[in-house]
Amino acid sequence: MDLLLAIDQGTSGCKMTIFDVDGRVVSSLTKSYITYYPQEGFVEQDPDEWWQVITEGISEMLDEDHINPEDIKGIGIDGTSWACIPIDESGNVLTRAMIWLDRRADEQAQWMKSTIGEERIIEVSGNPVDPAYITPKMLWFKENMRDVYDKTYKFLQSNAYIAYKLTNELSQDYSQCYGFHFFDIKNGEWNVEIADKLGLSIDMMAPIMHSHEIVGYVTEEVAKSTGLKISTPVVAGGLDAACCTLGAGVINEGQTQEQGGQAGGMSIALSKPVVHPKLILGYHVVPDMWLLQGGTTGGGGTLNWFNREFGHKEQEEASRIDSSPFAIMSEEAEKITPGSEGIIYLPYMKGERSPLWNSKAKGVYYGLSFDKTRAHMIRSTMEGVAYALNHNLETAEEAGVKVASLSSVGGSANSNVWTQLKADITDRVINVPYSDHATTLGAAVLAGVGVGLYKDFDDAVSRTVKIQKTYEPIKERVELYKECYSNYLKLSGLLVESFWS
Repeated sequence: MDLLLAIDQGTSGCKMTIFDVDGRVVSSLTKSYITYYPQEGFVEQDPDEWWQVITEGISEMLDEDHINPEDIKGIGIDGTSWACIPIDESGNVLTRAMIWLDRRADEQAQWMKSTIGEERIIEVSGNPVDPAYITPKMLWFKENMRDVYDKTYKFLQSNAYIAYKLTNELSQDYSQCYGFHFFDIKNGEWNVEIADKLGLSIDMMAPIMHSHEIVGYVTEEVAKSTGLKISTPVVAGGLDAACCTLGAGVINEGQTQEQGGQAGGMSIALSKPVVHPKLILGYHVVPDMWLLQGGTTGGGGTLNWFNREFGHKEQEEASRIDSSPFAIMSEEAEKITPGSEGIIYLPYMKGERSPLWNSKAKGVYYGLSFDKTRAHMIRSTMEGVAYALNHNLETAEEAGVKVASLSSVGGSANSNVWTQLKADITDRVINVPYSDHATTLGAAVLAGVGVGLYKDFDDAVSRTVKIQKTYEPIKERVELYKECYSNYLKLSGLLVESFWS
């Protein structure tokens, strides 16, 4: 049997999944790790803890599910964006990684704008200047942890670090290059002029590779610690959102993935780069394709937070009937009138990315009164995330990019209520493929294409991606939500310049 192993380094944990070549799950395991918040604006994870989780997880899967390592023909990796990992010449991690939620480098981002000008940076990189990106983080290390910066041989990202640990080979895939503002997004190469003006050296970058290219092979040391076969091929992998987009079957012009994981957002596949100063532009993991993306901090993670802090009732009920608290919350939300009787939620739980780009933005529930219930808040949370999605879709239309339908993946796609209201708010058809495994499936497809198990990406998608359910917008709700969305924009516009840190 031919199998593919996918490793998904996510925000809250690492998911490892083994697929057969038809996209069926043979084994899957998720293990968590710690996120550190040492002070305001600082959000860190330890890459060595990622690796410990990965080695333990692979070993457990192979042993408990009696999988022959000889059957695993390739390994694909995806990882979160904008993780800044400094390593020395021996490959040692020099300090914990700043992850995508880390916003400490605001001063460095402002310096970049004043030194080069954001217009010029966007012209080259296709991306706005924001402290979440890697470039300001590199500058922060240079100015605030000079001892670490001086010892740094390469700055790696999440999937590249895992590939290095598996193979001892360095790489930088195209889909993650958009995190560097000195990367020429149109020509696919480093821009030495911008790097020099920023005082950064492109020598600190690893060799750029396509996401399906083989980086190297599992080492003897890794084989001993995981049970994997020595010399199993490992491909470069890519950005989690891009792998998720591939796993949703989005590989052709205009196709769009809607992300309902910890973070929210959308990824529109394009055959040529289209720049909008308030959106994110990067390479797809599919060669010669780009992704115009909207990324928000408030996605499925907002409901995770609500469940953690206020969902004790749902947790107890879920335990009693052997269900999920999120399924129960969806049932409660369904009983509330669309529009949540005037409650509006702004899902800016850790600042906000596109299209606001405001580090100080905060989550807000507006319209609470004595007659409102927790169910109102649950539905308004779902609606707020959908409003943020629609805001990004409308912003893409300003650049001439129109989206007719969405492929929805991630945990929120399991909720009929949440997915339906997204269809109603965006006024677009939403198709749901294999929602829970789209990201790891994308990473596995990269490995399958890289080692020749699939002829090409069209062949891979046709074999592995199946639509499970389709949601059509409900006309009367579309009209109702237009007013609600207008109020969301009005509230956001009033507050966004008033937030303080």
